[in-house]
Amino acid sequence: MIAPFRILVLCTGNSARSQIAEAILATRGAGRIEAGSAGSHPAPRVHPVAVTTLRAHRILWGDKVPKRIDDVTAHPWDLLITVCDHANESCPLFPGTPPRVHWGLPDPAAVQGAGVDAAFEETYHELDRRIESLLMLPLETLDRETLVRDAQAVHAARTRT
Repeated sequence: MIAPFRILVLCTGNSARSQIAEAILATRGAGRIEAGSAGSHPAPRVHPVAVTTLRAHRILWGDKVPKRIDDVTAHPWDLLITVCDHANESCPLFPGTPPRVHWGLPDPAAVQGAGVDAAFEETYHELDRRIESLLMLPLETLDRETLVRDAQAVHAARTRT
């Protein structure tokens, strides 16, 4: 049996964008992908609207907790995806220096008031679109350069259907 392709999603707080991406990767890539997420300055808990948004899309995620990047650096990863600019700029070195791409997205947790639910829903759909495109790639067989190019192109293809 082939080992799962391991993808780590990094963000600052590991409470919203990276948790949503991990959940989508774990769900859509079940059996093929092993997903994780972590933050440079993790929040005390996953944002409740992230959990609610995932639940609305039939992904149960209520028992997860934000992790520190230091908690996951010892694990081998096949691909790192940063989803916030701060994590992209401060990403530490990982053993084996896995390929890394940046999929910057606005932080839905920064939205206040009536727009917060819509911000999380937009984040979910944008990540879902990117992950769906990523999972169409033959990740396990791509060389490093092609993996980075194609995974970054997923971010660049912003047209929505």
